[in-house]
Amino acid sequence: MPELPEVETVRRQLTTLLRGRHVVDATSHPSEKFCSALEVVGSQLIDVRRRGKFLLIDLDDGRELIIHLGMTGVLRPTATGTLDDPYVRARWHFADGAGFEFRDVRRFGRIAVVSAGHYTGLLASLGPEPFDEAFTPQSLYEALRRSTQAVKTQLLGQRPVAGLGNIYADEALWFARIHPARHVVGRPAAARLHGAIRDVLRAGIDHGGTTLRDYQTVEGGEGGHQHHLACYGRGGLPCERCGRPLSRITVGGRTTTLCRSCQR
Repeated sequence: MPELPEVETVRRQLTTLLRGRHVVDATSHPSEKFCSALEVVGSQLIDVRRRGKFLLIDLDDGRELIIHLGMTGVLRPTATGTLDDPYVRARWHFADGAGFEFRDVRRFGRIAVVSAGHYTGLLASLGPEPFDEAFTPQSLYEALRRSTQAVKTQLLGQRPVAGLGNIYADEALWFARIHPARHVVGRPAAARLHGAIRDVLRAGIDHGGTTLRDYQTVEGGEGGHQHHLACYGRGGLPCERCGRPLSRITVGGRTTTLCRSCQR
């Protein structure tokens, strides 16, 4: 599933494509997960923002179009050759004849339209953004100590900080030398983890995200961060820090890569 660096890459590319456009028509899959796309007709798209792994498109009437990419979601400009694509779940048309569409093979994505700031579900309970001033070593420490879950499970739950998924959680924990199944994280370890989270997410953004299977940019390209991963998906390969083989375990039902020597 696309994580913060992938969604941020999409956001930046969408901003150029969408800002200031007027939606004159729309089509959607009949599922309630996608039919809200029709509610945007007649609105102007003002800006594209991101909250955690969600895209938020501001409309000129005080509403927001929310898009979650799910596992296989791709946002892209509408092209003539895609009009008969059975996996396009929503399509928006602009006054000048251009448009953009949401393609989602497995239908795990979602589209919603809400009054600005009126969020429910996961979006309403997200923790601070990793690059905001509200996200500090102390805030991370306090958030982690309030739960008895494994630290990786807490990070994936989005409450300590928004935007991390399996890839960047493994990466951050490896850089911070913290075992993913650890239940108690002290202040020094929380401070290391805080810095590692920001570093791995920043690197992911710089490389345009991580493409392992389905993720594509708005421009149709792949991310490049998969060539820079230190830990995730490298089970059995040498640890770049100590040289011992990386291990695969399961934490909270999620496949997890770690170094048993560096992350005791």
